[in-house]
Formats: sequence, structure tokens, C-alpha cells
Amino acid sequence: MATSAKTYTLGSIAVGIIGALFAFIGGGSPLSLLGGLLAGLGSLFGVLFWKYGYLLIPLITERTKIVMMSDLGYEIPPGQDVVVKSANGIFYASSFLGIKIFESATEKSTEENLTYSQFFERAISNIKYVTKVAYLLYVEDVGEKRKTIETRRAEAQLRLARERDKAQPDVLKIDKYERDVSIWDNQLTRLIKGVKPMGIIAYAQTTAVGLSKEAAIASVRSQGNELRTVLANALNVEVVTLTGDEMLKCFEWEKFFPATPQELEESVV
Repeated sequence: MATSAKTYTLGSIAVGIIGALFAFIGGGSPLSLLGGLLAGLGSLFGVLFWKYGYLLIPLITERTKIVMMSDLGYEIPPGQDVVVKSANGIFYASSFLGIKIFESATEKSTEENLTYSQFFERAISNIKYVTKVAYLLYVEDVGEKRKTIETRRAEAQLRLARERDKAQPDVLKIDKYERDVSIWDNQLTRLIKGVKPMGIIAYAQTTAVGLSKEAAIASVRSQGNELRTVLANALNVEVVTLTGDEMLKCFEWEKFFPATPQELEESVV
């Protein structure tokens, strides 16, 4: 693709370096002040694009009407929430949804997994168009996973203790925080017993067709909204529409996905 968060980040760093050079050679002149300003802005935007490029770039391209093109004939409209391609006079548009799963199948009982499978089948049966759901699985680093779990458990215990200490504690919040603590306790127990933690990255893709590019885009956005609601309600998961680099990563994963757990984790951090 013609542009990405990495491109914007490198561009901002270049501006910052040029600004630093101006500040160095300016010797207190207006050129030095301009250089300092450029260095500061370049550094700031470099960090922002690196950390939040998936949010900022779609805003920029949408307002400047920038259309991204690939040498394979794919087009990314300014909103950067769909991928479009034309073939034989028909336009195809695809959108991607991120599925945030908070519990793996190994953490559920046999009965819970059976119920979950029934919910999944029910969700699929309610979808009226072709949909692809992809799961990327990998074994996580045990040491880092344990640190994360212990930190999350401590945070959940702190929230629970604070709520219980209130003059009028919220019963619903206490129930939720107790479940959170129980989840992290169970995960920590499994690690201590030697069960290897599995990481899951899941996303869904849906495609629509139209006689015009606008018709295909409108149709796939409508399908994406419907699919997001169906999956979230049936599977009890959080589903979000992917844009910018996050969408492009899923699009690229349709051809080649990261070869190592480290690459996979770095690509979604």
C-alpha cells in the first residue's frame, strides 16, 4: 500500500531531525527557533503516529480525500475502513472486524464449551451472507504472561476492596469485580500447574458487491454493522470495526501471517 502509520512516523522523525539541525546551526537566530519548533512537533507527531496511527491516519485521509492504491488493483477509500476492488464491471468491498475474546476454551468447563459452541452456531445461522472468521493462535511467554496476570489480579483486587470499603457499595460492581478476581486467580492457578498459556487474535471479514464503488462500500458497511451486533450478542465478546493499519494487517494476514509469536504480539501492540 502507498501509505501507513510507519510512513507517517518516519516522516515525522525526519521533520524532527531537520528541525534539530536548524536549531543547532541557527545560533540563536529565528532559524534556531524554527528548528526547535520543528524538532518538537516532529517528535510529538512521530510518537502519536507510532502509538495511535490506526486512529489518526483515517482521520487525515478522510479529510484530505486521500485514496490509497496497491499495485494489485485494491483501493482503500479515505475512511480506511474498507478494501475495494473492481472485477468484470462489478465492485467488491470488504470490511474487517476485530473480535476481543477474554476467555479461551481451555479456561471453560466442558458444559460451558458446549454452550459456547451452540451460541456460535446460532450466531452463524443468523448471518445471511458469506463471512470469514479467523483465529490466530500462539503459545505465550510464560514469564511475561504470569507478570501480566498478577498485575491484572492485583488491580481487580484493589477495585474490589475500594468498592467494599464504600459507605454504600454497589452490589453489581462487587459481583463484577469478584468475577474478575476469580478469572485471574484461575488463570494464575493454571500457569502454576504448568498449563501453557495460549494467545488468541480473532477477526472477521465480510464482503459485499455493487454495480458502483459507492454501492459496494455502503453495502459492506451495513453488513459489518449487522455482523458486529450478531457476533457480540451471540458470543458475549467485544467486536469493533477495524480501520487504518489494523485493517491493513488483517488484509495482509489473508496472504501471509506473522511467522513467530513475537511478530504477532508486536503487530497488535
